[in-house]
Amino acid sequence: MRSPKRMAAAVLILALASAHGQTAERSADEKAIKAVIQEFLDARDANDPKRLNAVLTTDADQQQTSGERRRGREAVVTGSLSTQRSTGGKRTITVDSIRFVSADVALADGRYDSIGRADGSDLHMLTAILLRREAGAWKIAAIRNMLPSTR
Repeated sequence: MRSPKRMAAAVLILALASAHGQTAERSADEKAIKAVIQEFLDARDANDPKRLNAVLTTDADQQQTSGERRRGREAVVTGSLSTQRSTGGKRTITVDSIRFVSADVALADGRYDSIGRADGSDLHMLTAILLRREAGAWKIAAIRNMLPSTR
């Protein structure tokens, strides 16, 4: 029969090993999420609807700062490429935080900048991107772009 101290030590070791595995998995998920967001931007820059389709869920939607809401993957792809062509500029997203709502749903918050636009302006926004894991791959399910308050 095992002593209570040995049992407690075994439980502690198992808990630490499990926590380490979860941390490594989270780190891999965070890296994959940032890569999907970058691919979204790169596909826009390349004017590549096929690549955009690949990073979006079928039910994806996007809320623009203008108030326009794009519903469904095709609307997000078409609208994103149209905006890219009409406004120009280089877009970057700096992910500041990722919150895992569940094992397969994450919310990425960050700063979204559009620099050197066709009208000569730069636009500095905030973005919240909801991602869902589908068939083992992270995909963008929703995008919310916001202009920060000046207060």
